[in-house]
Amino acid sequence: MRAQIAFIALATVLSTAAFAQKTQSTTNPNAVQIQGNTNITAEQKDVTAVAVGKDNTAKNTAGAIKGGTQIQGNTNIKAKQTGATAVAVGKGNTAANEAGVIGGK
Repeated sequence: MRAQIAFIALATVLSTAAFAQKTQSTTNPNAVQIQGNTNITAEQKDVTAVAVGKDNTAKNTAGAIKGGTQIQGNTNIKAKQTGATAVAVGKGNTAANEAGVIGGK
């Protein structure tokens, strides 16, 4: 009886390991890791980005997966921007319009 229980427990552990998903790993904290299907549909119309001054950033982003993101499973991103404007004026400022963006920096 104990031998049967030990065999069943061992078989369960082995079968679980066989069906586990493969995991990607990296030491880069800005890496994007995706498991599954990813569909991105993005559209931008009449967008403007202006940065004036030192160390400024202005950006319009539609439909993006940025660093530091882990996605498991199927992902659909549908993003649309119309008439978006991003303006950064002065030292070290950031202005952004981000539609359909997943993740950090």
